[in-house]
Amino acid sequence: MTTIADTWGLHEGHFWLRGRHPDQQVSFDAATGMWNVFGHPEALRILGDPKTFSSDTARVLPSLEMTSEGMLTQMDPPEHGKLRKLVSHAFTPKVVADLEPRIAELTHELLDQVADPDRLELVTDLAYPLPVIVIAELLGVPGSDRHLFKQWVDRMFENTQQFSLVEQSEEQERSITVAMEQFKHLADYIGEHADDRRRHPRADLLTKLVEAEVDGERLTQAEVVNFANILLVAGHITTTMLLGNTVLCLDTHPEQLARTREDRSTIPAVIEESLRFFSPFAALGRVTNVDVELGGQHIPADKLLMVWIAAANRDPREFADPDVFDPSRTPNHHLGFGRGIHFCIGAPLARLEGKVALDILLDRFPHLRTDPDEPPRFIPSPSMTGVQRLPLLTSGV
Repeated sequence: MTTIADTWGLHEGHFWLRGRHPDQQVSFDAATGMWNVFGHPEALRILGDPKTFSSDTARVLPSLEMTSEGMLTQMDPPEHGKLRKLVSHAFTPKVVADLEPRIAELTHELLDQVADPDRLELVTDLAYPLPVIVIAELLGVPGSDRHLFKQWVDRMFENTQQFSLVEQSEEQERSITVAMEQFKHLADYIGEHADDRRRHPRADLLTKLVEAEVDGERLTQAEVVNFANILLVAGHITTTMLLGNTVLCLDTHPEQLARTREDRSTIPAVIEESLRFFSPFAALGRVTNVDVELGGQHIPADKLLMVWIAAANRDPREFADPDVFDPSRTPNHHLGFGRGIHFCIGAPLARLEGKVALDILLDRFPHLRTDPDEPPRFIPSPSMTGVQRLPLLTSGV
């Protein structure tokens, strides 16, 4: 069976994309010093039990010299809930639904700017700028600065090697240094805008963060900056990968593409199956707070776990025919947006952006397809699955 991974040469570590399944659902990797979790029920247990499995992975990663203040993805209850509540109002179903006309307007504007009528590069032309402009407008930073965000974020995720707690190689140290440098660029940028909001408040999310209080105290500068950074980075990169991955899934399955063109009501189900079949964020980190039994293994306290949600989304115990792309799959309990208290707060927005953009793409380009002479280029990180470049042909010739 030829898979997407074989066709396009994806990262060798992504075994689940090649129709392979792990020998053990939970196993220790001596080379990295970490525990790998591949099974769906095991992943579900971890993500649903923050008391046992902490999100504060920085405590076992001493080489990451950065503050976790306000870093929502690194926080546990009760602090996590207090901070998440501050922005939950910005992602309610009504607020998100009201953004649909703006998302459609931006999609058309971006596609109108494509220079070549016979081709487009999906990431540069649409999949990157669309979500980054939307989240930048919500935060209150200029969407026109998106070239800066892309430069910093791309360099954060350019590492091709799996992180190791055992061997602190020069390459790994260099990658960490580069990532931290890019994070600082982004933090300095957000910090300048946060300072401006203190002097000149506006009706945007950044102003709300600057003015917010938790337990009677204002957020520190580090909390504001890190919180805003998470929203800006996660708020666009998920949709960028989601849209690119969904287009690739449909391109690889022409019968599904034809069905989707014919019946646009199937687009949400196509996106959900894409999130399962070709999960953007392949892995999440957790740390054991206590000794625990998981998947028949004894894991001591203070050990780092890599929860491979992309592999869990191919677990045959949960999904019948897991290596088949089937948008009619019901139920589809994929973990593409995580689960539990850290379930992606922007998931409704990402789903809407994907639905609107894909619908418009299918309307405007009835012959949209990949270019056999110019294959996609993927993000090199082993913990992410998404395109950096996706050249597409649009003409019928």
